[in-house]
Amino acid sequence: MESPNRTTAQEFIFSAFPYSWVKSVVCFVPLLFIYAFIVAGNLVILTVVQLNTHLHTPMYIFISALSFLEIWYTTATIPKMLSSLLSERRSISFNGCLLQMYFFHSTGISEVCLLTAMAFDRYLAICSPLHYPTIMTPKLCTQLTLSCCVCGFITPLPEIVWISTLPFCGSNHLEHIFCDFLPVLHLVVDVIHAVEIITAVMLIFMSYIGIVAVILRIRSAGGRRKAFSTCVSHLIVFLLFFGSVALMYLRFSATYSLFWDTAIALAFAVLFPFFNPIIYSLRNKEIKETIKKHIGTSSKIF
Repeated sequence: MESPNRTTAQEFIFSAFPYSWVKSVVCFVPLLFIYAFIVAGNLVILTVVQLNTHLHTPMYIFISALSFLEIWYTTATIPKMLSSLLSERRSISFNGCLLQMYFFHSTGISEVCLLTAMAFDRYLAICSPLHYPTIMTPKLCTQLTLSCCVCGFITPLPEIVWISTLPFCGSNHLEHIFCDFLPVLHLVVDVIHAVEIITAVMLIFMSYIGIVAVILRIRSAGGRRKAFSTCVSHLIVFLLFFGSVALMYLRFSATYSLFWDTAIALAFAVLFPFFNPIIYSLRNKEIKETIKKHIGTSSKIF
């Protein structure tokens, strides 16, 4: 039985958005552009890989899966941000907050697992090139991708179920721009996420130790450059994503101001997905050539 002074919140109000209408519109326009670019860019990558049979290889299957997850990862938060910027009452229902947390973290954890699988794929391709085709078969690639998604969508469930049973008392204002575990619970460290991040970073780090060791043994500079170019895109994405995520979830006793909390959240929820299709398209010769080929074919038809 709840005491008169303890009531469960039925909704949360985001208090990190600007209160000025002009500032809200100024934030709305670039955020809408970024979201449209993220969706369109990742759809282009998915389409290009699907259309070009030469790209039906493990590396591009992983890239396609990452692009698919990126679309849903950003869709979990950005549309609500956009509507909040144009709304007088920046609120979300309790159940809506739980759903947003679940899908944001499930797709995010799936990406963490997938980036780890991609590091393993690059390790095999560079360190065991002769055995790579027999080890990294399409079947294993599919199994790894599905395992990443299953892990991602199961891992946050216990936390979400636990949070749904808690009585949220006092103020229902969230000093954030979307529902996340830390602002909702006011916790300093989220142990589960810390373990996930550290484990993934260690596995990727060990993969790259092996990759660098093999690359350094290659005699020709051209060979070393070619070997490193096959994993540089993944390395950039890994550094961008895990750098921003670590700042948020591995802060331990550190506390940030509202400005820096919001900036870090935007980094891994908006900016990282924005750069991802750029990194995997502009730095990838095969994807660029396929895009040019299909644009040229389309222009001839019209």
